Amino acid sequence: MASSDPDETADPGAALISPALSGIRRLSAVDTVRARISLAVDLGLLAPGEWLPGNAAIAAALDVSQITVRRALVALGRDGVLERRPGRGGGTRVVAEPARSAVRETDAYRAAADEVHRLVDQRLVLECGLAHLAARAADADRLAELRELAERMERAADWAEFHRLDEVFHRTVAAATGVPAAAADYEPVLRDLYRYYLPYPVERLRESNREHHELVAALRARDAAAAADVAHRHVTALHRDMFVGLDAR
Repeated sequence: MASSDPDETADPGAALISPALSGIRRLSAVDTVRARISLAVDLGLLAPGEWLPGNAAIAAALDVSQITVRRALVALGRDGVLERRPGRGGGTRVVAEPARSAVRETDAYRAAADEVHRLVDQRLVLECGLAHLAARAADADRLAELRELAERMERAADWAEFHRLDEVFHRTVAAATGVPAAAADYEPVLRDLYRYYLPYPVERLRESNREHHELVAALRARDAAAAADVAHRHVTALHRDMFVGLDAR
């Protein structure tokens, strides 16, 4: 996955001429990774002692470079959130008693509830329409691809692998409509919402995968109403299951 990682590519002078940024867009790529993993620990989505996926998998899931992931994980070690176990069979895991609210950059995510809910609502409108159109237009190859993606998500080893496959699945549904303009409108909303994605327990993600299977069945049956209904249920759940919903409990 191509990365637009500012830690790797930004012009040092660009900040002098670029418009002011707000919220998470003010954070460096390293700090976004620190904040997302630290917030997942604060919310109990990553448990004490839990091993993280490899750097390449995290980089693909969070759309940053592996260098950025490595720097972020080292910093989270200093923050008292993670620990690195070197050698064969080692890796990075959450410490037994992680520091809570240790990364002040998580405040930018916590303060973004209105933005996240706005993006979820935009995705709801678009995804229901895309599912309806895909039920009418999806060909056998697209349907087979979607079924395979849902089956691969069922076998995903961790949140990073699941998230990467989930992205491909939803973009494939958009492409299956055969309406390039619709897919083009959907892409920036999906991309902006995924900026707020946190690591989630893979068991919880597999529960959401049931709706992927239901959507594929509706598309195969050419049942546009059922496809739109599945999409509605799937996206509406984000109001409850995204980190802003969890944080409010």
